[in-house]
Amino acid sequence: MSFTWPVDPQDLFVERYPQMTLGLPVEEVDAVRAAVTEMWPDRPGGWVHEWSALAARHAAAGSHRLAAQAYGWAKFPSLADDTKRTALARQVEQYVLAAPDFPVEFERRTLTVPYRGGEARVPVHLMAAPGLPADAPVVLASGGVDSWKTDLHGMWEQLALALPARLLLFDLAGTGETAHLPMTPDGGAEVIAGLVAYARTIGNGKVGHFGISMGGYYSARTGLTGAVDAAVVLGGPVERSFAPGRGFAFGMDGIVGNALGFDALPGTAEREAAFAAFDLRALLDQDANGPMLVVNGTEDVHVPVADALVFEGRRDTGVVLIPDTGHCAISRFDEAMAVITPWLADTLAGWSGWSGWSGWSARSADRRGAARRYRKGGRPPRHRGGLPNRRYGRTAPM
Repeated sequence: MSFTWPVDPQDLFVERYPQMTLGLPVEEVDAVRAAVTEMWPDRPGGWVHEWSALAARHAAAGSHRLAAQAYGWAKFPSLADDTKRTALARQVEQYVLAAPDFPVEFERRTLTVPYRGGEARVPVHLMAAPGLPADAPVVLASGGVDSWKTDLHGMWEQLALALPARLLLFDLAGTGETAHLPMTPDGGAEVIAGLVAYARTIGNGKVGHFGISMGGYYSARTGLTGAVDAAVVLGGPVERSFAPGRGFAFGMDGIVGNALGFDALPGTAEREAAFAAFDLRALLDQDANGPMLVVNGTEDVHVPVADALVFEGRRDTGVVLIPDTGHCAISRFDEAMAVITPWLADTLAGWSGWSGWSGWSARSADRRGAARRYRKGGRPPRHRGGLPNRRYGRTAPM
């Protein structure tokens, strides 16, 4: 089930431009931006057409990694019709062709996990630094409702090179290569439980979970239930995001509606009924969590800052808010990863040899000095257990 809905493509460029230019040359993104005039028709000026034309040029030149990135934007923001699904298939094809040149160990597998009384097949990517021992921890990692495992390759690659752990990358139920399963709170969590169980068999038994955006909802679940040994929630919705009366920006109503399995843009009552089941208040009221780190930007238009602040004061939990940046701290992403990467390395491996998130290291060899550069109000309070509780700068309206 899927549907298209009214969305201005230029709004998507406004919000996602920093993300687009992380993986593609600025001049190419600008050229596509100038050419796109409509969202859904597959013709000159259409979103899929213009991004796919760029991807095809890269593919013809043998630049498979750039082709995969461009096809990723062609199928964005949702597999709402056949042209989007075709773009996803071409993205995967180009990505596999690019894989032999990755500077990391890489393997693509399809796993079978329990699902709703039966089984489901879930394509995953395993990624690790060259020579990583087989008995290393494993970190499950995913994006959200519109940015999926292949789209975020550059970030995963840097993380794999920085961590003493193997990454197991997957798409959430309702998205990407797992779009054949609708996104539900329990169904999506059941898929992840199967992946956690598998991850415990391929390393030393320690498993972390790093979720971005909606992926952070599911990493909050595994963290709050103690199902994993370390959970990172980056821009994850947990409670206020699912409250009645919330609004949507940049086409997110249709993106979420597709992921949830609707066949037309849901009305307010339908959407709020579906959302109510996602609320994590019952888990927040318990005290079963493992070590957790919660990070976001203060200016997030999708997830209220309250969904990060609700974790303040929890046992074994750190909260970091980065100022003057939005959803998942995308415009200050290196700063977010400079907090997340060492925390994962220390929590899962107690590894003192962490060499730093490479993007951050390029800006400053002294992480502590750099942290002081954007901290306001002096030394941040430390939560027991050595975990950070930080509010950097002002807090956005909720």
